[in-house]
Amino acid sequence: MFQYKRRINFYDCDPAGILFYGRVYMICHEAYEIMLESFNLKDNSWTNKNFVVPIIHSEAKYRKPLLAGETALIEISVTILKDSSFELTYLIKNDKNEITNNVRTVHVFLNKSDWKKSKIDKDIKEKLKEHLVNYEY
Repeated sequence: MFQYKRRINFYDCDPAGILFYGRVYMICHEAYEIMLESFNLKDNSWTNKNFVVPIIHSEAKYRKPLLAGETALIEISVTILKDSSFELTYLIKNDKNEITNNVRTVHVFLNKSDWKKSKIDKDIKEKLKEHLVNYEY
């Protein structure tokens, strides 16, 4: 599991000071980017000339409000790892260690030349395996 902490700013929130529902995806993607950086890959996965890794499915559950000023703990686990795709599950917790959100994203590797599925880059797959866990959403 990969962990990332982030302060919830007022600009992330609605006028009541509660995290705006769409911002949960931004926070998860921010944590995903930090996780990829931690892999210390020799090729930049964002500007790679051979493949792209779009999200093909996402869903979120909103369990408790996350408030402006709180520090969110984002825990990322790889819950499915296949030849061409992987699933990430995010648990977001508040200052009291209560789960506020569950988020799930499915990513697929596509070859840039023909936009067809391709195998996950072996270096990335090895790093994803380090975060592979069994988890029920």
